[in-house]
Amino acid sequence: MPLLLLLPVLVKAQDENAAIREGNKLYHNRQFEKSLPAYQKAVEQNPKNLTARYNLANARFRTGNMPDAEKSYDELIENTTENKYKEKGYYNKGVSLTKQQKLQESIDAYKNALKLDPTDEDARFNLQKALTEQKKQNQSQQQQQKQQQQKQQKQKPENNKLDKRKIEQYLKSLEQKEQDVQRKMQENRARSVTQPEKDW
Repeated sequence: MPLLLLLPVLVKAQDENAAIREGNKLYHNRQFEKSLPAYQKAVEQNPKNLTARYNLANARFRTGNMPDAEKSYDELIENTTENKYKEKGYYNKGVSLTKQQKLQESIDAYKNALKLDPTDEDARFNLQKALTEQKKQNQSQQQQQKQQQQKQQKQKPENNKLDKRKIEQYLKSLEQKEQDVQRKMQENRARSVTQPEKDW
């Protein structure tokens, strides 16, 4: 009776390995898009198959779908206790994050890879590269902020000058109006003084 229970597992394992082999063949022929269904089939048949998960993530990476590749590397990392696969997962996740310009997240991924394998020179190199790129970005952002602040400071005095000019013009126009009113009042007074009262 136990033989009957084992048989489907063996057949399933053969199917899953066949799916991985098919995926690998397509992958090596650079038919990454076509390799995806084969790897997905293998993962569905055995979610614990690390090779299938790792290859699926790599195929997604090769198709240029970085968010899906990142997700697949996360799933690989979560579903394994084997340091070799975890380290590769973190490393490749770091590469996919770098391609998406998510520098801080990629730095974290490379650091995790190096914790698992301190001898990984590629991870060390990519970490250094990402740190340098992040430093450049930060400097560039600081430069832009500085320029914007300088622009705003230059604009403020001009606005004040315009405001002063407007106020002066407004005051002059008020003064002019007041003088006009005064002149008219004087003219009216002068007219009333020079004109004799009518005799009724």
